[in-house]
Amino acid sequence: MRNKNVLITGGFGFIGSNLARRLVKDGAKVTIVDSLIPEYGGNPHNLHDVKDQMEINITDVRDSISMDQFIPDQDFLFNLAGQTSHLDSMENPFTDLDINAKAQLSILEACRKHNPDIRIVFASTRQIYGKPQYLPVDEKHPWHPVDVNGVNKMAGEWYHIVYNDVYGISASVLRLTNSYGPRMRIKDARQTFLGIWIRNLLQGKPIQVFGDGRQRRDYNYVDDVVDALLLAATRSEAKGEIFNLGAPDPLSLEDTAKLMCDQIEGANYEKIPFPEDRKAIDVGDFVCDYQAFQSTSGWKPKVNFREGISKSIEYFRKNLDYYI
Repeated sequence: MRNKNVLITGGFGFIGSNLARRLVKDGAKVTIVDSLIPEYGGNPHNLHDVKDQMEINITDVRDSISMDQFIPDQDFLFNLAGQTSHLDSMENPFTDLDINAKAQLSILEACRKHNPDIRIVFASTRQIYGKPQYLPVDEKHPWHPVDVNGVNKMAGEWYHIVYNDVYGISASVLRLTNSYGPRMRIKDARQTFLGIWIRNLLQGKPIQVFGDGRQRRDYNYVDDVVDALLLAATRSEAKGEIFNLGAPDPLSLEDTAKLMCDQIEGANYEKIPFPEDRKAIDVGDFVCDYQAFQSTSGWKPKVNFREGISKSIEYFRKNLDYYI
């Protein structure tokens, strides 16, 4: 990526900021686009110490005129901007539609008109599969989203594949699972439940586990996710393809809570009944099969959950005031 022009939408967000930091370190010429809307996870502190090493634009991906200006001359686009809250997508479905579907089409149109040679990686979600019919869930699993967010992310990813197939705009899609690490949103559970769990631990409150805690999940540390994004962008075999990410050792939610509590003396967790609004869109056990991406790119997770959550807690212990 040295000396390459790289555009990151959602660059002040959790994954975008970690990617931007890696790219700057690798010598890329990075441009950030982010609206910094408080509810959507962008945080100025995520790039506070490297902001002078990149071009920063505070604008919304829904602004097609602005996107027309940023797309030309870019070698790579990491399209990470999105509305990630499943509950918010049910309460404000048209906002979710605008960001996760309509805006993606505007971005792709800007690429078609102004830079058809750009290489795109789009961050999607395993949420499009809905409740698993079998485990682990591979890319052939039927799609049955349980919320509006899943429907719109599915549209967003297929816009990218259509533009790849019809217009030759090289695009790849990664369906992310539960990603976590430094710089994620911990103010609430909009981005991931692990965020609010870390906040509770650091503020001396119990972790709240919904239901019986037996639901299994797989987790990817953000450094591994960044590795995956870079591989998807640079491997020709990934063009026009959709891949799952995942991890080899899934944990139950109760075991996840226990492991996190082990990181802080005196920490504890409690099981509480599922809130009705969350129960309606919960997918139960969910574990992704990432063998297709591993076979194509050589990617596999390097950081296990115990190591990753320890690094995450340590980061937020030092920077808590910037995230609550």
